[in-house]
Amino acid sequence: MLPVPIARVRSRPKPAVSAHTSAFDFKPRDQLDDVEVQHGLKLLLVDGVASQVMTSLTGGAFLVAYALLLGASNTIIGLIASIAPLTQILQVPAIYLIEVTRRRKLLAVVSAVFSRSFWLVIAALPWLGASVDSPMSIPVLLLCLTLYSAFATIQSCAFNSWKRDLVPEAIMGRYLAKRLTIATALAAVLTLSSGVVIDQGSQLFASALAVYSVLFAVGAVFGFVGAGALANVPEPRMAPASGASIFRLLSEPLRDGNFRKLLMFLGSWNFAVNLAMPFFTVYMIKTLELPMAWVIGFSVSSQVANVVFYRIWGRLADRFSNKSVMSVSGSLFVLTIALWTFTTLPGKYVLTIPLLVLIHVLTGVSTAGVNLSAAGLALKSAPKGKATAFLAVNAIISGTAATIAPILAGIASDHFADEHISLDLHWLSGAVVRAHITAIDLQGLDFIFVIAFVFGLYALHRLLAVAEVGEVEEDVVIGELYGEVAQLVRKVSNVPGGAVKGMTGVMTNLRSGARQRPGALEPEITKELSNATHTVKR
Repeated sequence: MLPVPIARVRSRPKPAVSAHTSAFDFKPRDQLDDVEVQHGLKLLLVDGVASQVMTSLTGGAFLVAYALLLGASNTIIGLIASIAPLTQILQVPAIYLIEVTRRRKLLAVVSAVFSRSFWLVIAALPWLGASVDSPMSIPVLLLCLTLYSAFATIQSCAFNSWKRDLVPEAIMGRYLAKRLTIATALAAVLTLSSGVVIDQGSQLFASALAVYSVLFAVGAVFGFVGAGALANVPEPRMAPASGASIFRLLSEPLRDGNFRKLLMFLGSWNFAVNLAMPFFTVYMIKTLELPMAWVIGFSVSSQVANVVFYRIWGRLADRFSNKSVMSVSGSLFVLTIALWTFTTLPGKYVLTIPLLVLIHVLTGVSTAGVNLSAAGLALKSAPKGKATAFLAVNAIISGTAATIAPILAGIASDHFADEHISLDLHWLSGAVVRAHITAIDLQGLDFIFVIAFVFGLYALHRLLAVAEVGEVEEDVVIGELYGEVAQLVRKVSNVPGGAVKGMTGVMTNLRSGARQRPGALEPEITKELSNATHTVKR
C-alpha cells in the first residue's frame, strides 16, 4: 500500500490537546498539525474497514435472501433498494443542523450509533416470531431499514464535509483507494466465510432466518467499532457561517455551471445503475436457481477484483483525472449489464457459469473505478469551505434518481414476468434443419437489464459535458491501465519464458504509444505529495 506522505514536523509547539489523547473529543480545532492529520487518516481507515464489513454482512445478497425468506416480491425488493436513496432528502435538515451547530463530528458519530443500532432490531426478527407467515415481518423490516438509512444520511452529510477538509487533496485518490482496498479485502474474506456459515447453519439453527440474524448482529458490532474510531478523528473547524438561508445554500451548487453538469451526470448514472443492480442477486436465485454458496462465491470474486484494481484506479485518478477514470470504468460496467441477458438462452446452458464468472470479475474491476472516481469527482468539484451544501445537493439528486429507479424496475419486472422475445437462427438445407441457434432470448428481468444498459450509455454521454483539471482521452487511460496490469502480471506470475514476457511487452508498447502527457508531471506530483499534509487550516 502507498503510505500517506508526511512532511517534516514543524518546530512550532503542538496544540495543547493532541489527536492521540483526544478520545471522543468533539470540539473542532482551528489548526491541525501533520501528526494529527496522519493520526486522523489512520482512524478514518479503521472506520472505513469496519463500516465496509458491516455493509457487506448486512446488505447485498444477504439482505435480498433474508427478504425473500420473509416472502418479499420483486416489488418489495425494489422498494428495499430505494429506501437508502429515498432518505437522501434528509440532507436538507442535516445541512441546517450542521450550519447551526458547526459540529460535524458530533452529528456524524451520534447519527452513526443510532443508525447501526437498528440492525440489532432486524437481527432480532427471527427470535420474535418473524416468518413468511407473519404479516408484520416485511413492514417491520422496511421500517427498520428506513430508520437506519435516515440516520445514516445525516451521518454521511456531516462526514463527507468533514472528510473533504481533512484529507489532503493531492493524495485523495490514492488514500481513498487504500481505504477501499483494505476494507473490501477484509469484507471479501468475511463474506465468503459467511456464505459457508449460511450453508452449514441449518444444522445448528431451527431456520435459515436465524442464521441471517446472527450475521446481521455481527455486522452491527463492526458498525459500532467504526463509530468508535470515527469519534477519535480530529475535526478541522468549519469556516465562519455565511449567514445565508438554507435555500440559498442549496441553490448555490445549481448556479455553478460545471457542478450542475456533474449533477446531471451522476443523477442519470445512479438511475441506470439502480435499475439493474438490485436485481442481480434475485436473478441468480430465482431465474438461474443457484444455491447461496454460488451467489456468495460470485460476489467474492467481484470483491477480489475490487481489491486488485482500487489501487490501480486510484493512481490513474491522481495522475490524470477522476473523469477520465470514470469514462473508462463506467463504459466497462455498462457492458457487464448487457452481458446478463446472455446468461440464459432461454435457460441455463454450458456457458452460463463461465459467463457469470466473467461478468462478476469485470463488475469488480469496473465498480472499483466507478466508486472511486464518482466520489472523487464530487469531492474535488465541491469548493473547500462550502462542501457541505454541494455534496448534500449531489446526494439529494443522486438519491432521488436511485430511489425512483429500483421501484420502477421492480414494478416493471413483475409486468415483464410473462413477456418473452426470442431471435432464433436456423440453417436449412432443403427441408432439413442442419443447425438451430438462439441468438437473443429476453424474458422477465432481461428487459430491465436492456433498459438499464440504454440509460447507462446516456449517462456516459452526459459525462462528456463535465470539466475537470487533468482530464485526458480514454485511449490514454486505457494505455496506462494496460501498463498497470502488465506490471501486476509480472509481479504475480511464476510462469517463466516468452508467454508472460510477450503479453507484458505488448501491454507496455500500447502504454507507450498511448501516453500523451509530458514527463514533467511526475516531479509535479512528487512536489505536491511532499507538501500534502502540511497544516490543514479551516
